[in-house]
Amino acid sequence: MNKAQIIVGAVAILAGGGAFIMMNKPAPMAKLPAIVAPIVSMTDDLLIAKRDLPYGTSLTPNDMGWTEWPKGSLPKGGVVKSGAPNAIEELKGAIVRAPIANGEPIRRERVVKGPSAGMMSTLLTSGKRAIAIDVSANTTAGGFILPNDRVDIFRLYRDPELTKERGADAMATELVVSNVRVLAMGQTVETKNGEAVVTGATATLELDPHQAELVLLAQRTGSLSLALRPLVDAQPKDDTPETQQPQGDSAMTIVRYGVSTSLHPK
Repeated sequence: MNKAQIIVGAVAILAGGGAFIMMNKPAPMAKLPAIVAPIVSMTDDLLIAKRDLPYGTSLTPNDMGWTEWPKGSLPKGGVVKSGAPNAIEELKGAIVRAPIANGEPIRRERVVKGPSAGMMSTLLTSGKRAIAIDVSANTTAGGFILPNDRVDIFRLYRDPELTKERGADAMATELVVSNVRVLAMGQTVETKNGEAVVTGATATLELDPHQAELVLLAQRTGSLSLALRPLVDAQPKDDTPETQQPQGDSAMTIVRYGVSTSLHPK
């Protein structure tokens, strides 16, 4: 065997060995895409009041703002950004039906908006009636009575029996109804920058139908005055206004100098 044949044979052996090694090498595994777990947010943006919003306030965008809030403790009726991203614009001009404190969540049941949002009917409690009476600063605790306060209503009238007995005009007073809610002072609920303020010469009160009868009768037979109740005892224990107990179906009890008499509507 000559030198050339030896070289050719060696090359053939090396080529075959390389082919064998390549055929038995494990195939590389395909690169799988990375799996990224979705990030689940545990909070949502909740709409809150940016200042104290008293009863009767007309909402503006500056009155509201978003704050981060845990999803597990979102208040019932609260406005969340995930469900109402344009809530601030949507609630612009809505009327506050119940006071909302600064930083407190704005619940939909506490505001009302629509064609009748500025009307008194939207602020009335179910089953109640709105009755307006003539008042002045002298008959409204010096003008310090404001919407959502609670008051007692007194009637001042000329007593014909005492007048006849004494030969001169004699005046008497009586408590007509007690612990009733003031809806508005004046003809509108808000008149200055959306705030409830005292205007005009009327007070609108929230009464049940029987109380409304007593107040209307008392207004026709005398002049009415409102006595402001302190906040600590303004709300009765049973959450219902107190009323003078009638005698019969529609009589009004009058206590005068320790003597009880009844006044019946005609």
